[in-house]
Amino acid sequence: MFIKDFINAITAPYFLITAAAILLLVSLKYPDKFYTSKSGAIVFACMFGFLGISVLDPNFRLIVTKADNVPIVGMLFLVPFFTWFALREAVRNDKRIAEGKPLVEQEETADKVLTWPDLVYTELICMVVLTVVLIGWSMALQAPLEEPANPSSSPNPSKAPWYFLGLQEMLVYFDPWLAGVVFPGLIIVGLMAIPYIDTNPKGNGYFTLRERRWEITTFLFGFLILWILLVILGTFLRGPNWNFFGPYEFWDIHKLEALVNVNLSEYIWVKGLGMGLPKNPIIREIFGFLVVLGYFLLIPPLLAKTWLKRFYQTLGPIRFHVMTFLLLAMTALPIKMVLRWLFNLKYIIGIPEYFFNI
Repeated sequence: MFIKDFINAITAPYFLITAAAILLLVSLKYPDKFYTSKSGAIVFACMFGFLGISVLDPNFRLIVTKADNVPIVGMLFLVPFFTWFALREAVRNDKRIAEGKPLVEQEETADKVLTWPDLVYTELICMVVLTVVLIGWSMALQAPLEEPANPSSSPNPSKAPWYFLGLQEMLVYFDPWLAGVVFPGLIIVGLMAIPYIDTNPKGNGYFTLRERRWEITTFLFGFLILWILLVILGTFLRGPNWNFFGPYEFWDIHKLEALVNVNLSEYIWVKGLGMGLPKNPIIREIFGFLVVLGYFLLIPPLLAKTWLKRFYQTLGPIRFHVMTFLLLAMTALPIKMVLRWLFNLKYIIGIPEYFFNI
């Protein structure tokens, strides 16, 4: 019972996301120790063992065996596996480059195989195996189809499709116009802009980490921590009323959590200056505007002269400022998360009169 309570506690969003981010950054700092065949075997053995033991708990089993959630259980293993595999190959290549040896990909491409029969037979076997898996899946699990929507009865919890659960989790920290419109748009624009911002040819066609450490770290942090982890959290750990529930916790629809979130303007005017909030929304939120403008206008030139000076010289001013804007927009999510966890901060700028909240 103590172990279950402990796991329920450490899977809380503030601990889970923070621990995952630290683990990712540390593993990329010391890849030789983390991304090896031995460490991979140990980690995946522990993951399978944890799943096998946890399935014995009725609450855990009810969540992971739900037809909607079974693919996400698979994603729990597939995403870490392919990330580990790519970084393991990157570590191997980095060692070979340092020793002056040819890349792993160069040695592999030296061996030629025929399209027929070698490749076609392999594809045929994969097709047959995948067909058997899909047939068995469809026979073992009921299709997650429900009755026609009833406007007088909403499901609780009401969840988006799994691929949008990351956005739904972001709604905890941002208004819908940001979490549902602006940020998804910036994700698409950012992915489209990558080939134009990053013209470094290193890493094209082969795995490497040492030559692309900054780029790989930034992408993996955004993809694994700020997307995949939020999808997993929204799938397994968010229950009725979007309350947090541990993996072994019963989803009690009557669970209530006190909301004591406070806007930045209330912290400054009421708690800091000891006076009431001004009626004029611009004056009331002037400190929030200064914080947001300073974040996007002052930090880029500061980075250009300090930590990211090399990128400024390589990319030039236009591409550098586009990159830093996208980077700051991405880091706005974990910053807002930390502010919510530590200070119960709801909005930096809160103007509900005009539906403008940040």
